[in-house]
Amino acid sequence: MKKIILVILLITNCFSVFSQLSGSFETYSSWYVDDEKIKLEALEADERLRANSYLKLDYNYKNFTTGFQLESYEPRALLNYSPRFKGTNIGTFYLNYTNKKNTIDVTAGHFYEKFGNGLALRTWEDKPLGIANSLFGAKVKFKPYKAIEITTLYGKQRNGFGTDFSNSNLFGANLDLKLSTLTKTKTATFGWGTSFVNKNEEITNVPSNVYLYSNRLNFKRKGFTVDFEYVFKSEDALVEFGEVKPEFLFDGDALLVNMGYSKKGFGFNSSFRRMENFGFYSQSELSRNSFNEALLNYIPSITKQFDYSLTNIYVYQSQPNLRFEPDANKSGEIGGQFDLFYNFKKGSLLGGKNGLNIALNYATWYGLKSIYNSEERQYEAEFIGFGQKFYTDYSIEIRKNITKKWTSIFTYLNQYYNSKFVEETVGEVNTNTVVWDNQYNFSGSKTIKIEAQHQWADAGFKNWLGGLIEYNFNTNWSIFNSNLYNYGNSDAAKKINYYTLGTSYSKNATRVQLSYGRQRGGLVCIGGVCRFVPESSGLTLNINYSF
Repeated sequence: MKKIILVILLITNCFSVFSQLSGSFETYSSWYVDDEKIKLEALEADERLRANSYLKLDYNYKNFTTGFQLESYEPRALLNYSPRFKGTNIGTFYLNYTNKKNTIDVTAGHFYEKFGNGLALRTWEDKPLGIANSLFGAKVKFKPYKAIEITTLYGKQRNGFGTDFSNSNLFGANLDLKLSTLTKTKTATFGWGTSFVNKNEEITNVPSNVYLYSNRLNFKRKGFTVDFEYVFKSEDALVEFGEVKPEFLFDGDALLVNMGYSKKGFGFNSSFRRMENFGFYSQSELSRNSFNEALLNYIPSITKQFDYSLTNIYVYQSQPNLRFEPDANKSGEIGGQFDLFYNFKKGSLLGGKNGLNIALNYATWYGLKSIYNSEERQYEAEFIGFGQKFYTDYSIEIRKNITKKWTSIFTYLNQYYNSKFVEETVGEVNTNTVVWDNQYNFSGSKTIKIEAQHQWADAGFKNWLGGLIEYNFNTNWSIFNSNLYNYGNSDAAKKINYYTLGTSYSKNATRVQLSYGRQRGGLVCIGGVCRFVPESSGLTLNINYSF
């Protein structure tokens, strides 16, 4: 860690005279300890201190930009990150050229890309989730006209450090047309797009090329929006527990429809998605791995992303993959989400003196209705058919400015969670969760935030009680204490209070947070994509700095 910090200071001082240099440094470190409730018996003494650190530098000169990211997982990576993340090495590097008119954009090295909604292709990085699935090769974007954009790419997917890549080659092409611009339509905007992605992987008795072909439409007029995308996936081999089964070949597809409307004080959004055998990985034996490695497309869960601890215990994960198991067969998922919000004006009956905001949400997900033959690994799915229920939630959020200094938020959430299919464990859980969140602004920049949470559950972890208090002395310094107490657990040894005490400092582009406490085990999710973390106890230090 000391060496990394010295490198940062040296580089910053040496190049500070060049305004074209930019970069960032991030480190997430933990010192794991045992306490009377949480024992980490699998960790030796020299495995207790762990850190994930990242130094990113970018340099721009005229039409060229180059950069790299140095990554360090020393002495070891944080708990439950991929074992491929170890040591210190260059994670990514690239060289980019963009002409003055922005009509040509060429990248060589590591790059990220997204076609359409990401169903056909999306590569991205998310450090807290341990996702680093960039492509290494070349990408060209060409804009011959302001309404036309063409992208082509070729490369291999990162799977570790440096020259560690998945054992396949990837080719992709994408075309986006702004049809409303081409037709000079001024009352609405609409367009069409298409994508083609091909994975070439040499596996005995398996088609070496697996491709995805996408078509999509979008339309927007006077606050109303709609977009549609359909993606077909060619035949690929079934993968079970990391073993490729070349004798069982299946194709797949995905359909996504989004609709929305908004005007001042009112709006709604709705989404519908159907997926069948739609997992797409750059290395077949890594299909359905727990570290999100080798992912080539973006298929997050389409549910409301809640901000509170107890509302994120039973989180839904998308179920795109095919699985043959007696009484637990899956061929994909079908379902959707609906959001509605309304602002009651100041002075109205419900708005009162300071107004009132209400947000409603409903989400439900099922397995595709299918006929299965588990022994012979065969199935037949209906295109629009609802099978086994996976998950349902509905919630209401009421936001009210009690006074000019006091804001209060009340949230109620009801959930049904079928862990037998979602987590591939056993059991169904029904929950009711309430949250009361309050923030009061004192004179100057002093604020206090207080949360109270409770969850009732008929199975799983049973009942929880939670709370948070955070005090901000000014715009820079704050202290906080959070507690989650699993008082209703059927196992007395697991009736644990997961507490955290900490402080943070922020100024300009620098943020430092230090905390000590217990981490509840379970799923950590960002944007509908999740990573499992084991329960732990210890000291945590996070540093973020950019320049």
